[in-house]
Amino acid sequence: MAFDRLRLSDAALEMVASRFRSLGEPTRLKILSLIEGGEMTVGQLVGRLGFSQANISKHLKVLTEAGILSRRVQGTSVYYSIGDPVILKICDVVCDSAADALKSRAEDFGYRLMPKVARGKKRS
Repeated sequence: MAFDRLRLSDAALEMVASRFRSLGEPTRLKILSLIEGGEMTVGQLVGRLGFSQANISKHLKVLTEAGILSRRVQGTSVYYSIGDPVILKICDVVCDSAADALKSRAEDFGYRLMPKVARGKKRS
């Protein structure tokens, strides 16, 4: 059953808009993609993404405040995990739609996209 978005209060709509704004930054999407594989610390994210600790911390704060990520403190480390798994489904829908649009644009210009080839295997 579809939810009637017109019946949401202004405060609820602001919360929804805040979540969408939180996802509107490529670095945050990269963070989500990494954390999807399991919880990670700031240091682990810094190592994987190559950005400064301050930069990663800023993005983690935005995602946590939006309720997208959860944090857990263990000793001196803070572990981040997906707080709302529905966000991953939303990202999948948007990414699939974008991929279809890019494919269509490429075909409009006469390019035919080849299927993905598994890493380590050569094309025949």
